[in-house]
Amino acid sequence: MSTPDTFELFFTGTPGLEEVLRDEARDHGFPDPRVIPGGVVTRGDWDAVWRANLVLRGATRVLVRIGSFRVFHLAQLDKRARKFPWAESLRPDVPLRVEVTCRKSKIYHAKAAAQRFERALSEELGAQIDPKAALCLKIRIEDDLCTISIDTSGESLHKRGHKAAVGKAPMRETLAALFLRQAGYVPGEPVIDPMCGSGTFVLEAAEITAGLNPGRSRDFAFEQLASFDADRWQAMRAKAPERATEAQGVYQGSDRNAGAIEMAKANAERADVADLVSFAQCAVSDLQRPEGPAGLVISNPPYGARIGNKKLLYALYGAFGQTLRDQFSGWRVAFVTSENGLAHATGLPGLKSGPPIPHGGLKIRLFQTGPLP
Repeated sequence: MSTPDTFELFFTGTPGLEEVLRDEARDHGFPDPRVIPGGVVTRGDWDAVWRANLVLRGATRVLVRIGSFRVFHLAQLDKRARKFPWAESLRPDVPLRVEVTCRKSKIYHAKAAAQRFERALSEELGAQIDPKAALCLKIRIEDDLCTISIDTSGESLHKRGHKAAVGKAPMRETLAALFLRQAGYVPGEPVIDPMCGSGTFVLEAAEITAGLNPGRSRDFAFEQLASFDADRWQAMRAKAPERATEAQGVYQGSDRNAGAIEMAKANAERADVADLVSFAQCAVSDLQRPEGPAGLVISNPPYGARIGNKKLLYALYGAFGQTLRDQFSGWRVAFVTSENGLAHATGLPGLKSGPPIPHGGLKIRLFQTGPLP
């Protein structure tokens, strides 16, 4: 599974958007990224693990697979868990928790398997087992193959560390980043969100243009591993992508809710992109096309099962579509909803939908147009 210097890395992502995450991983130079259900597999060393956590916008977590072995019964599992070279990756002074899943294997009792691993880690490594520990060891026993991985992220990567305020039905930053990529966003392209909530789409787009890594403001679980080198990590954090543009007002968000606008402005300050973005209280029907080249209008409007009664939302979607058709010739449009009827109530031409994506107990899709006539 691995050489002494490289490991199999698994970038977990939103089901249905694995190919979008693969494209992002490829753009960041991760070798031969391959789609599997629930994410993307590649290979790399510990520096690649750190870099993935730092730079990937669409990944939810970064798992590193540190080893595997065949196992057919609990006594064998106990023996092999005790012989596993834990000290190469884990520190005895850092608490950790163990999560085990079993599928199609002679060992089918996940709790019993977890107890064997916990005992081996405690007695052989000297580690403290804590069910609330930030560092998580993930064990998968499938078809009698036991695969051992470390969750190197800790908290989910959608928690960027600089967005404190969220609205009533927030979209996770990781999902917003994947939708931006799916909509064909390129750094420096104008972006408008007329129902911006706490500003997630606008802020993600502006951060990309500003050359700011998504993980710049937070800590990660890998900082507690035996392989961690603080000096190399600080040098990696200090490197940033090039800023695509210095244009002001390219990224605009509006919302009829004054509280949402205040949250978006505060988030922009914390994200260090306040110079690139603008937010204003405004109804969808009052949206004005800005001067300059055409770009992308992208939004996460309300949908009935999420906020309010969907029967009352057809007028909102109609106004949204009418405003864009009247004023935004040449612009592309992308928006998220769970209802085909609401999507088509916009009257936008050439509307196409992406795959269904699980989100908050619903199945949502990204609907897109080409450049409006």
